[in-house]
Amino acid sequence: MQGIHNHNQKTHGGCGCGNCSHTAEENAEVKDAQMAHSGEGVLPDKKRNPLSGVTLGKIDYSTALTRESHSMPQKPEALLEQRQQGQKSRFRISGLDCADCAAKLEKRIKALPGVTEASINFGAGKMTVSHTSALSSILEAVKAAGYQAHLEGGQKTTVFRISGMDCADCAAKLEKKLQVLSGVTEAKINFGAGKLTAKHTASTETILKAIENAGFQGRLANEERKPVTKSFFAEIKMILTVLSGLLVGAGFILSYLNMPDFMVTAVYLAAMISGGFYTARSGLYSLKSLSLDMNFLMMVAAIGAAAIGEWAEGATVVFLFALGNTLQAYTMDKTRNSIRALMDLSPKEALARRNGQEVHLPVEELVVGDIIIVKPGERIPMDGEVLAGRTDVNQSSITGESMPVEKTVGHEVYAGTINGQGSIEVKVTKLVKDTTLAKIINLVEEAQAQKAPSQQFVDVFAGYYTPAVIVTAVLVALLPWLLFGQPFQPWFERALILLVVSCPCALVISTPVSIVAAIGSAAKKGVLIKGGAYLEEAGALKVIAFDKTGTLTDGRPEVNAVIPVGSFDSQQVMEIAAAIENRSQHPLAEAILRYARQENIPVPEGTDFQSFTGKGAALRLKGEQYYIGNSRLFEEIKVSLNYLQEQITALQQQGQTVMILGSGQEALGLIAVADKIRESSRAAVAGMYRAGIAKLVMLTGDNAGTARVIAGELGIDDFRAELLPEHKLTAIQQLQKESGKVAMVGDGVNDAPALATATVGIAMGGAGTDTALETADIVLMADDLTKLPYAMHLSRRALSIIKQNIGFSLLVKAVFLVATFLGMANLWMAVFADTGTALLVIANGMRLMKVGDPYTETTVRPKQSTVACPSL
Repeated sequence: MQGIHNHNQKTHGGCGCGNCSHTAEENAEVKDAQMAHSGEGVLPDKKRNPLSGVTLGKIDYSTALTRESHSMPQKPEALLEQRQQGQKSRFRISGLDCADCAAKLEKRIKALPGVTEASINFGAGKMTVSHTSALSSILEAVKAAGYQAHLEGGQKTTVFRISGMDCADCAAKLEKKLQVLSGVTEAKINFGAGKLTAKHTASTETILKAIENAGFQGRLANEERKPVTKSFFAEIKMILTVLSGLLVGAGFILSYLNMPDFMVTAVYLAAMISGGFYTARSGLYSLKSLSLDMNFLMMVAAIGAAAIGEWAEGATVVFLFALGNTLQAYTMDKTRNSIRALMDLSPKEALARRNGQEVHLPVEELVVGDIIIVKPGERIPMDGEVLAGRTDVNQSSITGESMPVEKTVGHEVYAGTINGQGSIEVKVTKLVKDTTLAKIINLVEEAQAQKAPSQQFVDVFAGYYTPAVIVTAVLVALLPWLLFGQPFQPWFERALILLVVSCPCALVISTPVSIVAAIGSAAKKGVLIKGGAYLEEAGALKVIAFDKTGTLTDGRPEVNAVIPVGSFDSQQVMEIAAAIENRSQHPLAEAILRYARQENIPVPEGTDFQSFTGKGAALRLKGEQYYIGNSRLFEEIKVSLNYLQEQITALQQQGQTVMILGSGQEALGLIAVADKIRESSRAAVAGMYRAGIAKLVMLTGDNAGTARVIAGELGIDDFRAELLPEHKLTAIQQLQKESGKVAMVGDGVNDAPALATATVGIAMGGAGTDTALETADIVLMADDLTKLPYAMHLSRRALSIIKQNIGFSLLVKAVFLVATFLGMANLWMAVFADTGTALLVIANGMRLMKVGDPYTETTVRPKQSTVACPSL
């Protein structure tokens, strides 16, 4: 981490700069403090992200997998001040656009106690200060002058968890408040995950205090690994809400019994104070920061009701609002916890072998290369490779697979999965922050933060709706009284109702709660959806295209027949074929080399290897040029295949891929290769049709005859054959012109351009490779298609529920606007409707957490069948 004085230290004795006054001891102290900071997880702003540049789907998630920070117990300011005695600090100043203003600011800073020198470089927008005072006093002075100062080299990134944040509109307002907080350069709130990421020079205590003042509770992210207990903040809010409800009930009873007015009023006042304490505190804070929120509107409505003598109505308003907030907080936390529960899957400790001894260590202390022992029935604590033992592992938490998977030496295992009956030794291959489970959790939380198109619409609508209704409320309160001589009280009461109706909470929360629930539910079933935009796009899909090899088939072709032509025998044909394919990386090459090894066929060495993309390869062997590939290659080198065409066609109609071996003059042999359809493919295809997908298309480099056989066996109604790799992208573009939104399903490696071009890119096998995680918009963590119909079904349900929520919220608002002007609504009815709508919207969105897979769970899996593999 870069020191505060921002100079390069060239010797162990201190900085080589004459302006610095560091001694060797001070430099050592600074270094220790910096290492402590880094170790605790407070990330320097310029620290290089190891995943820098990674793009996941169409969103740049280059920082999504950075570990959540764990700030130090000691105040960062205290650490800084310990090493700032008589030294220089450098700041970037924003908003400084006038040289005269720069001179005045410089003079102002020089006058601060503890500042010995200050100079501002107006052209560079930088300020250098020699000081013995605290950094906070300098930052406050700059802010008071109307500018923002950012400490160079001292900025940290810290992640906080926020409790009680049940309203997306309130979350947006809190984000704005934190962005203008002194010492905070950037603040981003992930409402779906209940998480704040802040870049700051201010202390974490300052940020936590600001969060508390806004009416929420914040804590550092590292506290997630501590035992979770219900916070006092949540308990006291619940207690005060219950007390308020009891007092409102008591007030109704006393009023019914005709008790004295002062007694009834006192009870209602107590109900308003107990239920409205946190509402009033947040409302006053929003007024102070000139960012009026629902708390302020409710506070005004309650005080207004009391002012016109409607104590019962005012108390009821306060109680219903407090009750609604409490229930919303509970339901939103339950929704968020659906994904946070994954954090508890990974054990906090592991049994490791160190120096010949078995010791229990926290997983954070394990490093790549450590050996851990996992006993029967235990959860696997880290990602790694099996070194010894044999077992079955339940991977459902990662891949969604219901059946245990056999693991032997060399197989990969994942943190959070459950070991079966065997004991295994595992070599750790990833740090705890980089495990597949950690990546899933972080990616899902980042995905939940991405705004879907419907949410963007709602946010824009709410931005105009709320101010418009507030202005209307003011006019309703004043104009009838001032211009038309109408009684003040009834119109004032209608204005208070409009203030309540102006709250956009139910509308604003209608989309994010559905997205959070859907993405969290999908993640627990082995489907990673990287944002609300992709969830909505998938919900509207009508066409899905599949890459054939490795997606619909196993991707492991086998040689089924070797047919020599002319004077060559089978062994000679395979010797030459193996010699050529020994230089190739194509799946067909692997099939030929496996066959040669199995049959003990020697592989001679050749020269002048050439590869012809999408067609085949060539090699010079014993002075003769040989070729292997498809018919297009032999057409190109002018070798006739007419006399073999009938035989080739017959093999293709059996589902075989035919490779032709020949010289520059004639064909020497045919090699028939076939791949196996995945067990899940036929069931998945049927499930997708039942889920509402109108058209499925198979993309392959194979010839049309073989492609027709494979498509027929799978029940796919369209195919595009004989495609070179770059032509798959063109095929996707053509399908988009014909049908609009199109998804592409592949392995995320060879078909990355097509995945990126498709409306939604879907990759399989995310648990086994980072490539799928990086290239697709939706990832099936298991290496098969069984979860694809579920993903489509969930997306359609989510899109439907989002539309229901938005429509219902707008309808309620419209009804109460009309009812208010007609005098048919009162204050408590408006609060009840607003709060009730928000709760119904949340409950409706939470139904997505229970969505199952109705299409493949009851489908009979087909038997494996043999089909051709691609010739590409």
